[in-house]
Formats: sequence, structure tokens, C-alpha cells
Amino acid sequence: MELATKFHSSSFSIFSAPIYKGKTVAASPSSSSSSSSLQLSKQWLGAGLSSRTATAAKATPSLRFLSRQQRKSIISPVKCSVSQTTPAETSAEKKSQLMRRSDIRNIAIVAHVDHGKTTLVDSMLKQAKVFRDNQIMQERIMDSNDLERERGITILSKNTSITYKDTKINIIDTPGHSDFGGEVERILNMVEGVLLVVDSVEGPMPQTRFVLKKALEFGHAVVVVVNKIDRPSARPEFVINSTFELFIELNASDEQCDFQSIYASGIQGKAGLSPDDLAEDLGPLFESVIRCIPGPRIEKDGALQMLATNIEYDEHKGRIAIGRVHAGSLRRGMDVRVCTSEDTCRFARISELFVYEKFFRVPVESVEAGDICAVCGIDDIQIGETIADKAAGKPLPSIKVEEPTGKYVTSRNLRDRLFRELERNLAMKVEEGESSDTFIVSGRGTLHITILIENMRREGYEFMVGPPKVINKRVDEKLFEPFEIATVEVPEEHMGAVVELLGKRRGQMFDMQGVGSEGTTFLKYKIPTRGLLGVRNAILTASRGTAVLNTIFDGYGPWAGDISTRDQGSLVAFEEGTSTSYAMASSQDRGQLFIGPGVDVYKGQIVGIHQRSGDLSLNVCKKKAATNVRSNKEQTVVLDTPLDYSLDDCIEYIQEDELVEVTPASIRMCKNPKFTKKGSR
Repeated sequence: MELATKFHSSSFSIFSAPIYKGKTVAASPSSSSSSSSLQLSKQWLGAGLSSRTATAAKATPSLRFLSRQQRKSIISPVKCSVSQTTPAETSAEKKSQLMRRSDIRNIAIVAHVDHGKTTLVDSMLKQAKVFRDNQIMQERIMDSNDLERERGITILSKNTSITYKDTKINIIDTPGHSDFGGEVERILNMVEGVLLVVDSVEGPMPQTRFVLKKALEFGHAVVVVVNKIDRPSARPEFVINSTFELFIELNASDEQCDFQSIYASGIQGKAGLSPDDLAEDLGPLFESVIRCIPGPRIEKDGALQMLATNIEYDEHKGRIAIGRVHAGSLRRGMDVRVCTSEDTCRFARISELFVYEKFFRVPVESVEAGDICAVCGIDDIQIGETIADKAAGKPLPSIKVEEPTGKYVTSRNLRDRLFRELERNLAMKVEEGESSDTFIVSGRGTLHITILIENMRREGYEFMVGPPKVINKRVDEKLFEPFEIATVEVPEEHMGAVVELLGKRRGQMFDMQGVGSEGTTFLKYKIPTRGLLGVRNAILTASRGTAVLNTIFDGYGPWAGDISTRDQGSLVAFEEGTSTSYAMASSQDRGQLFIGPGVDVYKGQIVGIHQRSGDLSLNVCKKKAATNVRSNKEQTVVLDTPLDYSLDDCIEYIQEDELVEVTPASIRMCKNPKFTKKGSR
């Protein structure tokens, strides 16, 4: 998906242009191909399939659903082929002098947004006795960033560890939103396996496909966790079969398709091998991690190699590089070589060394290969660089992530801040703009960019942001535009309004499913990216706040035609001053207002939504004349509650001739003075 916005200079620093990009997911090979053929006679998902079921699975693209009683009758203990070493692997390891560490497991927890990753990690930490019995801990312990807590999502990956039966399990909680997929891609370099958390009702969603695709490309072992199994409309059989089909579509190997499935309730802290028979704790989940995810493959006596996968910053310690030691050992005070390639290396010294124990960083004297650690003392370390042995060290392959999908242009005084963001955010790029005081900032999507904007606002920056635009392509003189797959979960009573809304935006429905006893319907659309601009608020309005929208880039297609994303104009203040109740009493008859009385406004500021098309200029600062005061009591003024728009809402609302003004004190919208007024009255 590609979008662009223009940012224009004013008295503030100006943003200009978001762009989204994406890659079309290649059509998966048929399930009969050798690379993805399945030995369905194996034990898979903890359950054996009969030969008749295997034949049916080969003959049709979708698998036959097993009833709960059937699955319960064939459940077997945890047995994972992915963790068993094959003869070929053994000979290869001997040849390269590699070995497996059995006392460590490095895992990443990945999932679609809101499928319960962080809540599941909370329960894992509590049951591993990371905290005291009398210690009061807040929910979503791993979401320590203020923005993460406010939005209820994970933005940055977090490291922690627990100990289970003398085995240290390094756990990395990852973001679930597709805009932060760059974090997930980097983290997969540090682990040998993943816990793929899937909602027991929704099943695999767009981000599930993305993170699973990356994990399979790395060759990682996968344990599927069907979470929220306690939901009344849970459908574990459908979820497991849908996940299995997703493995096939992504060309997983036979061993990867032979994954272990665990059913869990993260909020209750329970897990089991059957959806109807959960243990009283997460013991089955821990056992699956130990048995199904292999220990790190290391070269114990080799020269030191550690890849910097993530960067943190501490006011006292400076830059902290986080990564896994691939070979050799790392010691505090050790002289090392920092390499980006064979030809570009520099020397440094390790001042401090930490490992993750429970929820904290603990200082240590040395770290052996296979463990994840944090390194201090290298002030200019960058993500993707290798910390190697001073004499014989060689660099590891650098980290590669998918290209950014969004662009903004900012003014020159934001340059340093933007380039600092690049030090830890590989999924973002900064380029020179058209003029000397502008820069092009590329990201993965609107949420990716708005998180950066909000962080910068809180750091004291002031700037303005223009509206997003789709970037089209011409192929053989034909105009093509990006399309996305939109999945909407909506109650049946509001389905008609949502269908009508997406139809007006050139969306084409290709799938509709009813879900369980909750009366919820899943709708799938192929829709131009242009049609998704501002659609989230419109869908929430149409469904009275009950609909859930998820999107993923699909590919480029022929231009779909004109789309009207906003039918109403704006109410614009034409005078500077302070808003009054007297003026707003008459102004609210013209539409919905963004402000209340006693608010300072300036000329050109957008103060509300016009109830008709076209903009309307009005005076919200008008005061009641003090002359001809009558003796009778004045009439009481009743004002409507003003609309409260967030940063994301404002960016979705504005059009070509409008800007979002971002300051530490406020977020406001205004007309762009460089544009000729169109449709205003």
C-alpha cells in the first residue's frame, strides 16, 4: 500500500506526505507440492489423523472439521517432531562444530493485535514466581511505555525471562499491529521458536499471516496457542484447521506443519492439550516450550559473535545493544571488534554486561553463546552490527526488514530527532526532500507514523501534518492503485450499515461468515486504499462503536474510479479570539463543534464539522452586545458536548487543503493558507 501527504511550511515546522507500500502476498503453491506436502499419518497438533481423514485433506483444499469428542478421544501427550534432531542435521552440526544448548530456550510471542499476547505473558511471569506473592502488579506488565498503556497495544518489543525445571526461557513480547512488523522481523533473529497466539473466535488474522510467514522463513519451530478459549463463542476446531491451512499456504515444511497446539486462557492462567480439559495452570504450555522448541545452536569454542538486534538508551549508561551471543563468550571489560562488513570494522570495549532474569536486567561478568544479553560501552553501536572477537571475529549477516510503507516530509529543525529515530527503528527511513529544509520520512503505515508524531509532541516539538494520499503507479499507460483486504467483525444488527458504507467506497465483498452465539458476522472485502482513508471512524459511527476493522495490503489493481471519503465540509473560524457561549449557541446549529466556550482560536482554525458539503466560515468569538439591557432574566444557553478528536482521528479527517497542527499543548486542525479556497462560503 502506498500513501502520500504534503506538508507545507508555515510559522511551525511542517510535515508533508505519508506513503504506504506493501508487497503482494504470492499465491501459495498447491498442497501437493513436495516442499509443502504433509505426512498426515504423523501425530500433528497433538492428535493423529485417520487415513480416511488424510485422504480427504489431500483431495480438498480445506480440512474436515473434527468434533470436540473426536479430538478429545485422540489427544496424545506433547510430542514434537520439530525438536527432534534428524541424522542429516546431526552430521551437519558435527561438521561445523555446532552444538545445542539444552538449558536455554529463546522464544518470541507473536500474534495479531488484541489476541492476548501480553496478557498471556503476564500469567506466565506470575506462575513462574517472578513477583512476590504480596506484590501488587498492574495489568499488561510488559507494556511499560505510556503510549502503549494509553492505546492498549504493544509498540516496542520487550525482553524478560523465567526459569522452568532448571531451563531458562528467554521471552520476547512483540507488537501485534502490522505497522510495527519491523520490530517482529528483527526479534526473530534472536530466537529459535515462536508461540503463535490465535484468538479462539477470530482465528488467523492479517498480522497472524505476516508474523507466521516471517517465522517460517527463518525455519523456526512454532507452537500454536489458541487463546481466550473461555469465550462463549469459542470455536477451537475451526481455528486449528484455519491455522493449519495457513501453514500450507505459506509453504511450511512437513516438520513445521507438525506443530503442537495448546488451548489457553491467558487471563485465567490456564492451559491444556484439549479445549475441554484445561489444567489449573500453564504447565502444559511450559512443557510444550521445553519439548517443541529447540535450544540455541551455538559454536561454544568459536570466536565471539553477537548480532545487535535492538537498541535501548539509558541516561546513565548510554546506548545499550541487545542481542543473542551466537558463538564464543562475552566478558565484561573485553576488547571487541564492531563490524558492519568485512571491510568496515572498529574497536571498542565492553564496560557493562547484563542478562535478563525475571523482569529485570542483572549485571554479570560473562555470557556464554546462546543466551540473550545487553551490552554497554559502545556509544555508536547500530542495529545490525556484529560485536566480534578482536582478533578473529567475523561479522554475521546484517538484519534485513521489509521496506517502509508510509512517508511524511518535515522541516529542518526536526532533522536531528528524525535521524535519532533511525538508530533503533529500522522500518523507518529518512531522505532529503525537494528543498533544503525538508526531509522525507518513510514508515510502515499511519499508526507507525502517528506513534512517532505523538512521541515527538510529548518531547516538545511543534509541527503540522498534511493529509494522506495514495501513490498510484502507471503500467503500460494504465493507472493502477493499491488494494487491501479488509476484515470487519460486526454484530448482525449493524451489518447493513457497514455493507452500505464499504460499498460506497468501492469495496467488493468476497466472503461472509456468521460466528457462534454472539450474533457476530465476519465480512471480507477487497477495497482500494483510498477507500480506507477515514473509514474507521465512519464504521464505528455506523455500528455504534461495535465493529472491529483489520486490513492488510493485497496488491495493485486497475483504478477503481472516484471515491468520496467525506461528504461534509468544515466549520472554520474567521476571527481570532476566545470562543463564547453566545456565539457557539448559534454556531452549533450549523454542525458539530470541536471546541467549547472559553477556548482560544485563530483565523483559519477548523472548529467543527459542517452539516452540509462545503466549508462555512463563522465567528465563534462574537460577544453579546452590552447595550439595551432589558430587565427580564436572560435565557439560559444549552450547548452540545464538543467532539473530542485524537491525533489519529484528525489525520483521518483532514482533506487536501487542511492541516493538523501538533504542539505539546494541543492538537488542532486548520485550513492550509497556501490553497485556494474551494467550496467555502
